[in-house]
Parts: sequence; structure tokens; C-alpha cells
Amino acid sequence: MGRYVIRRIMIAIPTLMVISLILYMVLALAPGDPLGELAGNANIPPEVQENIRKQFGLDKPWYEQYFRWALSLSKGDWGYSFSSRVPVYGLVIQRVPKTLSIVGVAYLIGILLAVPIGVLSAIKQYSIFDQIATTLVFIGLSIQSFFSGLLLILIFSIHLDWLPFIYDSTFKVTNFSTFIEYAKMVIMPISVIGIYETAHMTRYVRSSVLDNLPQDYVRTARSKGLTENIVILRHVLRNSLIPVVTLVALGIPWVFTGAIITEQIFRIQGIGELLIRSIQNNDTPVVMAITFIYAILVVIFTLIADIIYGFLDPRIQYK
Repeated sequence: MGRYVIRRIMIAIPTLMVISLILYMVLALAPGDPLGELAGNANIPPEVQENIRKQFGLDKPWYEQYFRWALSLSKGDWGYSFSSRVPVYGLVIQRVPKTLSIVGVAYLIGILLAVPIGVLSAIKQYSIFDQIATTLVFIGLSIQSFFSGLLLILIFSIHLDWLPFIYDSTFKVTNFSTFIEYAKMVIMPISVIGIYETAHMTRYVRSSVLDNLPQDYVRTARSKGLTENIVILRHVLRNSLIPVVTLVALGIPWVFTGAIITEQIFRIQGIGELLIRSIQNNDTPVVMAITFIYAILVVIFTLIADIIYGFLDPRIQYK
């Protein structure tokens, strides 16, 4: 196992380097000027504008800018935001709690709901419960977040006036009453993300359980006199979770980088909103930081998923 992990890490390093090079090249060659607002400001002399470009290295070819960025990143320096004029590290870290408090909670709720619903739906195949669950899953997958978010705003914010539809980033939770107010702010974005994630994972759990129920090892366990609960929980569920682990693991990087559409709808100042705004402003350091973090998390959690496979299925051997 140790050799396998080391080999995967050695493969991941050049892979991440190639990904970062491609990302930087695409961003550098994209139309737009990161400091375009300076050119349109008559109060800033041309020589000052040129000095600012030299300070950020924008007067160099894109490949020189990339190596400068990669060297700074290796030293722990993420660079400075062109538009915000602050360190990228502090800008990104500032958004992480807001994203995790909404996207992370919704993702956790999706997992906790999807596993029991998917298992029960597979065990009681073609029953009323299965038909209702399957119908709701198809609805949850069909309705996109931009539509469900606007629908919830129209119902609960505009018509019923129960919930605020704009997230207040300056709101502080100090007591129980403020916690209730905070819960009112986040319940709609959490519901939008949680509904889709529950539907998405329920489909995979149900399909995986259905594939394992007719297997020989399940019939053998039943023939030994084991109760149905033990057969399902100890044997069927354990093997059924193997493909689900990949789905869950690859979804965790998305949790850290934010739900772009949902954050835009509810005006949540999370990482997803920061990414969209940085792309619009051609803020290359911020875009590179967020996308590169996502690439690193994908590599890490893919490796974690492979390691978990070994514990779920003893037949898998890593050398």
C-alpha cells in the first residue's frame, strides 16, 4: 500500500504541473486586460500604469509569467489579486467558511439522505416507496439549481415573505435568536444544493444495491441463517458503497470550490462567486489559485477513494 501511494503521488506531481501550465496559458491568451480599468482612468499617468504592469509582471510573455507564478507558489506565495489588490491566499481563505457552511452542509445532508433512501428503494423494488422515491429522484435531477433557486425565492421570499433571499455576509451569530435568523438565510441555498445531491447519489446507491442483491455471496449469507438486516448492512451495503465512494470523494473538491450558480442566485460571497467575479475581471492569480486548488483536491480525494476501496473490498490489492 505504501509503495502504491508513493507511486500515485509521483504521478500526480507532473500531472498537476501540466494542468497548471494549460490553465495559465488559457487564461493568459484569453481576451481582456487584467488592468484594463487603469487604461480607462485619465487620472493615472501612462508611466504609472506601465510601472504597475511591470510590478505584476504583465509586461512579460505568458510563459515567463507562468514560471514566475509557479516559483512563487512553491514558496507559499499565491500572489496578489489584480482587482482587489490584496493577497490571494487571504482572499480565498476568507471565503472558505461561507462556502463550507452552505455547500458542505448541503452535501453532508445529501449523503445522509441518499444512502438509506437508495438502500430501501432497492430492497423494496417496485413498491410504492420505490416508485415515489424514484419519481422524486428524477424530479430532483431534472430541475436545475438556477430554476429551483428562483422558484424557492418566488414562493418563500416574494409571495409568502417567510425567508430572506439575499445572504448577509456580515451577519454574526451571537445567540439563539440570531442563529434562527441565520438558519432562515441559509435554508433555501442548502435546500437547492441538498435536493440535487440527494437525488444524484440516491440513484447510484439504489443501482449499486440492486446489482449486489442477486449475487452468490448474498444467497450464501442468507443460507447460513443470518438475519436480513445483517445481510443487508454487513454484506450488501459494504460492497454497494464501493462505487459510491468514488462519487462522494470526487464531490468533496466541489464542496471546497463552491456552488457557482447557487452562490450567484442568493448573493453568497463564497468561493464560487469569487471565481466568477475573478474570471469576469481577468484576475488571473485568483482564478489560478481556485482552479489549481480544485485540481489538487481531485487528485488527493481520488487517491483516498482508492485506499478506501481496499478496506471495503479485501479482494483489491495495491502493490
